[in-house]
Amino acid sequence: MNDEEYYNFVRPYADAMQMLLTRLDVLNHNLYGKSDSRPIHYIQNRIKKKKSLEEKLIRRGKEPTVDNAKDYLQDIAGVRIICYFVDDIYNLAKSLKRQADLIVIREQDYIKAPKPNGYRSYHLIVGVPVYCMDGMEYFPVEVQLRTLSMDFWASMEHRISYKKERADKEELTTELLGYANQLQEIEKSFESHNEIGKLKEPEKMEKDMAKPENTDSPIIS
Repeated sequence: MNDEEYYNFVRPYADAMQMLLTRLDVLNHNLYGKSDSRPIHYIQNRIKKKKSLEEKLIRRGKEPTVDNAKDYLQDIAGVRIICYFVDDIYNLAKSLKRQADLIVIREQDYIKAPKPNGYRSYHLIVGVPVYCMDGMEYFPVEVQLRTLSMDFWASMEHRISYKKERADKEELTTELLGYANQLQEIEKSFESHNEIGKLKEPEKMEKDMAKPENTDSPIIS
């Protein structure tokens, strides 16, 4: 495909991604109803570049054409959501799946069932409706939801392993799994502190309400 074909092809995918980002922004503000308890730390997004798109099709034994890209690739638009806690991931995913005009194309939970090397993440591919003068069409957007620790591990694993042939692959997989387990324990510790904080909030409110009113105001005679 030439550059013009590529840019025309990815435009509706970019529109679908932008619409999903807007929904995520609204969910981040409203999911928990409190401004200091937002589930999302930050969001990354991207449209797959022309070279990467073509290389992936070739690896799958397909000609790098627009038609094949539409038929065989579902990660042309991608959104990565970095949350604070695992509960935030599941609450966001549940809220997205409840939206009637989104279609869940694929769902993979690598948190409950991590990969052998320790990779954890929650993957969704959702069809997002894009409207134009001729009607409406759904375009897939890949969504990855991770905690901060999951994203740290995945970023480091990608840096040292992605597309690299290593003689110590088996040993590295075992080592990476160990790091993933350590990070998961740290994550659980932070989660427990967060739960304690949630329990203390109503206690503090009750104590504040029980305090006697200030009677030291000056007496006017």
